[in-house]
Amino acid sequence: MGHGPLGGLCIAAAMVLAYGGRVQTTQAQDAPTAAAAQQSVAESDADVEEITYLSWAANSLGWFYGLVFLGLSFTLVALFVMNLLTARRENVVPSELVEGFEQHLDSKQYQEAYNLARSDESFLGHVLSAGLSKVTTGYSQAIEAMQEVGEEENMRLEHRLSYLALIGTLSPMIGLLGTVSGMIDSFKLIANTATGAPDPQALAQGISTALFTTFVGLALAIPALAAYNLLRNRMARLVLEVGIVSEGLMSRFQKKPAT
Repeated sequence: MGHGPLGGLCIAAAMVLAYGGRVQTTQAQDAPTAAAAQQSVAESDADVEEITYLSWAANSLGWFYGLVFLGLSFTLVALFVMNLLTARRENVVPSELVEGFEQHLDSKQYQEAYNLARSDESFLGHVLSAGLSKVTTGYSQAIEAMQEVGEEENMRLEHRLSYLALIGTLSPMIGLLGTVSGMIDSFKLIANTATGAPDPQALAQGISTALFTTFVGLALAIPALAAYNLLRNRMARLVLEVGIVSEGLMSRFQKKPAT
């Protein structure tokens, strides 16, 4: 019947050894699984870190919106530099032209004054050459010719400047088009998913397109409209200065009333 105390101890020791072996076997089997899980998590984290903000924006915009916004960006920079150079005071009201023209008039060298104004490509040069060419027919006719040329030059400057406002208006509209397009793609994906939840990555693609097109459109429109308003105000001041300077130079041809 009994094995005595020694037999009981042997049976207990055998049970402990058997349980310890099963625990070690289970741990040995679970160790590769845990290592594989950690490696998978590390690889997924590495994949997430590889996606930069720039590549994410490029993938969200796509080739169509990317090319459109890229073209608008280069055009905006070119127009801004062009209008900024045009709005320089020396390009509109050159001080050398004012001094030289006045010196020729003081010396009664009217032909030289006309040649000087005609050879100058500035706003003031065109206005003075037009007025001096009509001064023989009367002072009022000279002023009228100067005003006509001034209006033409002012319109030319405004037309070139208006393209900045055009970009500022079109950019958010194109961004809004991308927003609607991206949301339509996202809702289409939801509608085509019969059971379960739609693919989050595919759903995020449409939402990213909607957000990035809006962001880039506003990022182009804000500086474009700011530059347009600042340069337009500067142009208006320079055009007013052209009128004041030109009438002041030509005022010597006005006949004074007899006393």
